[in-house]
Amino acid sequence: MASKSNGKNQHVVQRPDGWAVLGEGNSRDTAHTTTQSEAIERATEIARNQGSEVLIHGRNGRIRERNSYGNDPYPPKG
Repeated sequence: MASKSNGKNQHVVQRPDGWAVLGEGNSRDTAHTTTQSEAIERATEIARNQGSEVLIHGRNGRIRERNSYGNDPYPPKG
């Protein structure tokens, strides 16, 4: 049986004053940064430690990219 990641997925979202890292299910941001790339870097660190995913939201709020750092039980084919 494959184990599911225990960590929370980390969302990179735009804020009026920059960008933030928000743990899934959290009501408060984990980190605030000036640039999106800084937020992605921070979210990636957290996701690697927790074995979870980073979901990067564009300026429109939609998810534009996701990167998995956990033990994905269903690797993509191809």
